[in-house]
Amino acid sequence: MQWLTLPEPRTDVKLAFHDLPSAKAWLASQPQAQAMHMLNAIGSQIEAIEGSPLSPALALELLNLLRSAAVPGQNAIESRYVRKALPMATEDERSFDLAQKLWLRLGVAYLRLSPHFPPAGKCLPLQRAACAFRMAQYCHFLAARECPVLLDRLLFAVLAQGESAGILRHALPDPDFRHLGEANIAGHLAWAFMLRLIDPYRLSAAQLSVANRAISRWRELTGFQVMPDDDPKAHSVDLAPLFGAPLPAGIPRWLAVRKVERKIDQRIEALLAGESPESLKLGRELSGAACVRLLRQLEDSLQPQQTSASTEIGEIELAFGPEHAFNVLTGEALNPNSSLDAGSASLSHQRVALFGFDRVSAMPTSVKKLTVPSEKWTLVDGKAVRPQHSDGARRLSPCLVASLRKEQPILGVLDGLLTSASGALTADLRWYAGPVEAGRLVGSAAQQSRQPITPGFLMHDGDHYSLLVPATAGVRLNVGLSFQGSSVSHLLPTEVLERGVDFVRYAVNWQ
Repeated sequence: MQWLTLPEPRTDVKLAFHDLPSAKAWLASQPQAQAMHMLNAIGSQIEAIEGSPLSPALALELLNLLRSAAVPGQNAIESRYVRKALPMATEDERSFDLAQKLWLRLGVAYLRLSPHFPPAGKCLPLQRAACAFRMAQYCHFLAARECPVLLDRLLFAVLAQGESAGILRHALPDPDFRHLGEANIAGHLAWAFMLRLIDPYRLSAAQLSVANRAISRWRELTGFQVMPDDDPKAHSVDLAPLFGAPLPAGIPRWLAVRKVERKIDQRIEALLAGESPESLKLGRELSGAACVRLLRQLEDSLQPQQTSASTEIGEIELAFGPEHAFNVLTGEALNPNSSLDAGSASLSHQRVALFGFDRVSAMPTSVKKLTVPSEKWTLVDGKAVRPQHSDGARRLSPCLVASLRKEQPILGVLDGLLTSASGALTADLRWYAGPVEAGRLVGSAAQQSRQPITPGFLMHDGDHYSLLVPATAGVRLNVGLSFQGSSVSHLLPTEVLERGVDFVRYAVNWQ
């Protein structure tokens, strides 16, 4: 494959063993309870095997042994980097780097061995390579780190070799992942490609766990095709965009996902009929309603996307969180003290400067100014970017943001936050359309105890209303609430429409 250059094997790492018995003895001498140390040592020996003159058969056995020893350590450190606030703390970053590099090294080592075996003998190293590259990719998704093009190319390399040898569907047991049963190369590859297609960075940690579990169960319902089916009921997804360049000849370009879509539809119907996510093998992380929303999102992600990419560029000031969003939309302090005038409900745009709202400057004796904390991000082809080492708090998405566009306050969500290869933070900005009325929840226990007032944002599209409140607001479905500062004062939340790290949006009816 001239289109893929594997990293050169290292020859400066000393191999600590020469056969299986000595390798087992070496593993037994390692500190089993120290996962980071153990994984570092195993990673070094994987590199040593790659650069050694060992026979391919022995090298394969040794890699299998090290893989089995690495899996418990990988599981032990995973929680240290799963969807932590970005940019990650140094120790969390170190755990992520170690995890993804070990899976990447292991996959490359297996892939390098594959050409030394006859077609039937390639099945084991290619299946293990596909699994390792999928796991390396998943580490990036869990950590909200940009997935490198190399990983996509390596997955296509396994696909090309497996297709050429005619072994994509040959099933093998995997003692390190017994819950998968017998697995084949095509299943691991389809699993990895589908996770890429659903834009996993938009998902919360819980959503990603449920999506990964579901796709793992449906992975072998897919099929790789050189040409899409002519059947109008069939649905094939074009994988070529994932390659990042013209797809080389001989690699199947299409992934048939119609059977997966049918499974999604069946799960949605069962959930709406009252079955629990756990009974449908979707896990316990999400409620039934949340699973329905996620499954619909996954199904939509597998459809052809017709939307054109935004080309918007320039700088944008973002205020984060519900309280600061309230300040931006109203120009008022949510919890004003006696020295701030918050009596007016209108926003004077002539007194706005980087979210500084001079509400009372017209009064001869007034000098106070309401300033809303904000961060400066840059729009690049529609993406919001915050450079590495810039000032700003650590962030998690999806989170609530507000800004000014053409001197008009707007409310939206910063979504799909990830750390790019350069270390910058990048995200999508999704703005709510239509009028947004900022107000206050009234009559809550928090207010009665003189705690900070809870903001809310009422949105309406024709006869359809929704209310966005802080995640800590304590709003309950089908329990009425009073809302001050908008055209509608009595609301009944009926359904959760979306959740973020700091907000929940409900469908509401008038009362």
